[in-house]
Amino acid sequence: MALSPRLPAKLSEPARALLKGEAGLLRELAYGLRGPYHVLFPDAFAANLTSFLDVLDETGVPGRVHYAKKANKAACWIETCADLGVGVDVASAQELRDALGHGVRGTRIVVTGPAKADDLLRLAVRQGCLITVDALDELERVAELDGARIMLRVTPPDQPHSRFGMTEQELERALARCGPLRLEGFGCHLSGYAVQPRAEMAALLLRWCERARARGIAAGGVGIGGGFAVDYLAAGDWREFTDDPSHFHAGRRFDGFYPYHSPVAGAAALRAVLAATPSGGSADVAALLRDAGVTLILEPGRALLDQAGFTVFRIQGVKDRDYGIVTVDGTSLSLSEQWFGSEFLPEPIPVPAREGPAFETCVGGASCLESDMLTWRRIVLPGRPRRGDLLVYPNTAGYQMDSNESPFHGLPLPPKVVVNADGSWRLDRPPN
Repeated sequence: MALSPRLPAKLSEPARALLKGEAGLLRELAYGLRGPYHVLFPDAFAANLTSFLDVLDETGVPGRVHYAKKANKAACWIETCADLGVGVDVASAQELRDALGHGVRGTRIVVTGPAKADDLLRLAVRQGCLITVDALDELERVAELDGARIMLRVTPPDQPHSRFGMTEQELERALARCGPLRLEGFGCHLSGYAVQPRAEMAALLLRWCERARARGIAAGGVGIGGGFAVDYLAAGDWREFTDDPSHFHAGRRFDGFYPYHSPVAGAAALRAVLAATPSGGSADVAALLRDAGVTLILEPGRALLDQAGFTVFRIQGVKDRDYGIVTVDGTSLSLSEQWFGSEFLPEPIPVPAREGPAFETCVGGASCLESDMLTWRRIVLPGRPRRGDLLVYPNTAGYQMDSNESPFHGLPLPPKVVVNADGSWRLDRPPN
């Protein structure tokens, strides 16, 4: 049987520094914390934020970046946003309180999500947040709250079955209702990561701003959300895997995966959107925004967390079958791509890297469920690992750490360890 193709993740220098040699800090933390844990790099997050802001500056596009808090709830990201004077995107009253409590001003917070709770709307209005209104009945509830700043969410024409936003007919009714309200623009929720659909949507939102202005409503912002891909893997490795995605434990099959290789990712994807020309036009998106005097509102999550953290498990057992079965001290609930009916494919890094022969294995969790697999795909380690060795899953800060966490079996949730550029570390301050 041929060995599985390799899918080694791209690694930042801070991550390499912690992994090299005996990885002393990682071992000490594994011993002291007595379970899996997450490592966070706030400097990487700050660098990603800055790269998005730089693109706006370079293109002369007025814009605001709001970190999508749902991607990772650690406090250190919000503290960094507050320090840099950038915003946060929230969708619950608790997320809003967390953002305010860690120093982000209400006027720099965007409140998204469908059919928002009354307590969230009241708090958002009192703190001066920008509220993305998703439906006509929500607009009526917001209209009862004096002083609300709102943005109307538009259903993408090429995603008519989306549960988010309003149709053209609903938007016309909303505009008729918005006369006395403070409408600041139009936004959208787009699935996928392609560049051109975002350019097309930006042009459509601009047209809605024009329609609002024709009614005397000073709508001056368009929000294209997030969806800026992260490039986890080298192109050749990803191509080899997609040519034959069959190397999975127990014959498991998945319908699809996140595009772990993306030739245009992060801030470069934003630059590509701004440089794209919408259909039937002659000017690119950046020029359209500049000419209209409209502010671009961005809500990236995963892209701001690229290389901003990894997850560490300790091996509790190793079995030998046709291929190995490694069991670690946590569960698959700590790698949340499973929540999306998929799998986190960048392969874990063994610490230490034992000498050969090569050891092909899957990776299971500590629960008594057959489905508790951190890695269904058969990965190839340089040698047979031992009980007590570490497995480090790279680049997991974006959505992997929080979306599906659970204290199943009474196992503790993995704590988050913040590591600074000077090598100092601390536990992340909890959001509550």
